[in-house]
Amino acid sequence: MNQPSRRSFLIGSTSGLSSIWLASNWSGILDAKAHAQQAARQPLPLAFFTKEQATDVDAMTSQIIPTDDTPGAHEARCVYFIDRALTTFLRDSQPVYTQGLKDLQARTKELFPSASKFSGLTSAQQIQLLTAIENTPFFTTVRTHTITGMFASPAHGGNYSKAGWKLIGFEDTLDFKPPFGYYDAVSKPSR
Repeated sequence: MNQPSRRSFLIGSTSGLSSIWLASNWSGILDAKAHAQQAARQPLPLAFFTKEQATDVDAMTSQIIPTDDTPGAHEARCVYFIDRALTTFLRDSQPVYTQGLKDLQARTKELFPSASKFSGLTSAQQIQLLTAIENTPFFTTVRTHTITGMFASPAHGGNYSKAGWKLIGFEDTLDFKPPFGYYDAVSKPSR
């Protein structure tokens, strides 16, 4: 009589746990799917940022990945990705944004006394200010979130119309054909 192996026991256990997790989170999964479908059609209302804050963050993201002959962070709607992320899986970054936006406003007034907000500065002035704060945790966080929003799945609110994927030539398909990577290109030495 064959005893079940430890491997088959573990596989069976994890399959059961996965089924339980899926069943207990099914309504949340359906809500996330509905949210992703809505986000793909149009930007959702802001959840974390005020309209003014979103305008400043959008201006920052537009300097990080600017629009030229290809879409940039603005067209990819990175600000909506960041806003959504700050109310879901990136909640720990909320204080960085809250303080960072206050500091950005203060630094804007310090460097450009006649300016009322960062987004109202010229492109050259925005770059000058961002260069002045590029070593701060706020700028580093915004930069990281902008890049993530540019190339993440559009279901998460950024990468609108797959702008980031088109930029890097990513094919949105599961029909990949070999060779998949460098290892396939290396031939075995002949004997």
